[in-house]
Amino acid sequence: MRKLSFRDYIKIILQLGKARISLPIALSALTGYALNTGIIGIEGLYLSIGVFLMSSSSSALNHWQEHGIDAKMPRTQNRPIPSGKISPLFALLIATTYFISGAVVLLIHFPIIALGASIVTLASYNLFYTPLKKQTAFAVVPGSLVGALPPYIGWLAAGGGLTNQTIFLVAVFFFIGQIPHFWLLLLMFGKEYKLVGYPSLNDIFTENQIKRLSYTWILSTIAIALTIALKVMIGRTVIFILLFYIFYLLFSTTTQLLVKKNLPVRSTFFKLNFLYLFMMIALIVDSLFHR
Repeated sequence: MRKLSFRDYIKIILQLGKARISLPIALSALTGYALNTGIIGIEGLYLSIGVFLMSSSSSALNHWQEHGIDAKMPRTQNRPIPSGKISPLFALLIATTYFISGAVVLLIHFPIIALGASIVTLASYNLFYTPLKKQTAFAVVPGSLVGALPPYIGWLAAGGGLTNQTIFLVAVFFFIGQIPHFWLLLLMFGKEYKLVGYPSLNDIFTENQIKRLSYTWILSTIAIALTIALKVMIGRTVIFILLFYIFYLLFSTTTQLLVKKNLPVRSTFFKLNFLYLFMMIALIVDSLFHR
């Protein structure tokens, strides 16, 4: 095996932190912050950096936790640890570095409750959801709490209260949306989970039944998205554009499943993910220009 260059190590560190996942999580926290303050500013940047680092810590820790399982699945066997590029100890060191850096950023710039919420999010994923996956095929339902917490981090960082209706609706949107997200992933990679002995919905339901279950949760996600658009947002242009996409998603998934008797998994997965991204951007834009 060739000696790793500095560039290789940077790439591995980003892979351990799952940057493509940690960036949207940071944006989710920024959404909560903008909803509370109506601004982003330098503090919003610090929040995004802190949450990105904390999320990267959780992801790197997950690499360390599951490297034995990753080695058995084709989708994950080329990750840094199972591929032999780095040792598990190196991954744990990177996870610790990410955590300390993120904690310092959040402690310096925000109330301690923001760090506390970040730690709860990390614990929910690494200490609750990750072990639960080995026990039940329905781990994703309680595990979706992980997706609901980042907006609260930003909201609390700006001094918001836990019981506010606005942030609660946004958190519910991400909580419900995580379930079809993971079940569509299962339809794409479910066979690989069987290779490592994980309980899977494929053992309980047929593929068509899982698609119908996913569709039901997509409808629930759309319902919450509509509620947010009509009750939380103010800017008419932002609302119109968001509503247009929501109804497009509703029409396309309903037509595919109920009329054509099929739900194309990969395209639906990306359409749903785009709704999450669109919702965050729409809420931030609405907060900045219409409050």
